[in-house]
Amino acid sequence: MSRSRRYQAYIRERYRLLLWYMGGIWAITGVTILSPLLALPFFPSDAQYAWVFLLAGLPLIALGLMSRHFNKDIEKHSPNLQEGMVSIVLSWVVAILFGTVPFLLISNLTFSQAIFESTSGWTTTGLSVVDVTIAPPIILLYRSIIQLVGGAGFAIIVLSSITGPVGSGLSEAEGRDDKLAPNVRHSAGLVLRIYISYVIFGIVAYVLAGMPVFDAVNHAFAAVSTGGFSTRPESIGYYDSIAIEAVTLVLMILGTLNFLTAWLVVRGKWRDVLRNGEIRLLTVLLPIAATLIFASLFGQVYTSVGETAQVALFESLSALSTTGFSTTSYTAWMPSAIMVMIIIMTIGGGSGSTSGGIKQFRIYILLNALYWEIRKAFLPENAVNRASIWRGSERVPLTDKQVRRTALYLFFYVSLFFVLTLGILFHGNYTVAQALFESASTISTVGLSAGVTSPDAPASLLWMQSVAMLLGRLEFYALFIGIIKISSDLVTLAKPSGDR
Repeated sequence: MSRSRRYQAYIRERYRLLLWYMGGIWAITGVTILSPLLALPFFPSDAQYAWVFLLAGLPLIALGLMSRHFNKDIEKHSPNLQEGMVSIVLSWVVAILFGTVPFLLISNLTFSQAIFESTSGWTTTGLSVVDVTIAPPIILLYRSIIQLVGGAGFAIIVLSSITGPVGSGLSEAEGRDDKLAPNVRHSAGLVLRIYISYVIFGIVAYVLAGMPVFDAVNHAFAAVSTGGFSTRPESIGYYDSIAIEAVTLVLMILGTLNFLTAWLVVRGKWRDVLRNGEIRLLTVLLPIAATLIFASLFGQVYTSVGETAQVALFESLSALSTTGFSTTSYTAWMPSAIMVMIIIMTIGGGSGSTSGGIKQFRIYILLNALYWEIRKAFLPENAVNRASIWRGSERVPLTDKQVRRTALYLFFYVSLFFVLTLGILFHGNYTVAQALFESASTISTVGLSAGVTSPDAPASLLWMQSVAMLLGRLEFYALFIGIIKISSDLVTLAKPSGDR
């Protein structure tokens, strides 16, 4: 057998392995799409829509089970990073495509709008073109459920339930390389249990704060996943309740925390929590952002100190955690306050959490790299200058590779940010501030809007935002490497077997 033929056979075997893994993801995605049907006893009038969810969910479950069955004899190995990225990219695309069906057939959205809404849900962005005032409860619940599952991440769900005890290709492909335990499956299981605990706490807390049960379930799902879909067009502002806002603040903090940090809290390792770089950065960024917004709005938009402080704190945390809930409109806000929001949306939440953005840990790395570089300039030439950072409970070396990868990610992010901003400006009579705000919200999967995203937005703009949301959720590398890997393998398989 020629070398090229052997390599082609190897690629086929590896893709059979990937189909086995993706089969599990597709089946779980199908179950996710079917899950709103559990609410039909409470909303019997929505039984008329059951066939829509069956039409979308059952074929996906069947496809997943068949993929598992026909590839069950393959030798099981954990996928490497490139293969994990292929699996995750294909899984996200399939979830988004099948996820459009309820929006197409129940909400009567166009295909472009349905793709946008599905992408926004699965990526936990929260930008929406659905009119929640007329949407049936089953659609509102469906949107919240796909945000909840999208926030947990397909890799986390699969690793915790159906994969072997080793390997990290799938979780790393989703940008989740922090481990709570040496065993990846055990680590993923701990993350899932923490996540579910957040959700239960959120539902109970919302109900006790006076929110209706249905709204409590939806908002808890959206808050913990830092998704931001709401059952009300006014979002959290609809309730005009300090208690509900307080519960939301807690849930947004939990959602933006790195799961490793949350695990340290559970274990009572407060010393390790307090010296964590992300926590320190969060405790600096949030007060600064809230103070700047307060100073910009007080006396200009709001006259009450208490109301201004309340709005400044809530909106700052909503933007920084990339949750996207809101208690107010931004139409009367001063440009300085809008700029602060753009900056903190761009920074985003904790790495290894459900939030988006550049991530606080990357900012922490770059700030430390800058500090060590400046310090190096004032040290003797032969002095030891070993840069280090805190990660979890350990102080680890800060390597040139980390700094380089972080800088490259920042370059990708900024490039996409300005491309999307320019694209928005070309699509209508939008101000530069609106375009910058919407771009930051889209790429960082925040969900706050300055008025650009709407049901009557051009289809081309919705597609641009859909791609940007997916890029932001998969953090560029997964999508780029996944597409390159698939393209390369297809070219190899297409070559005549005699080629070398």
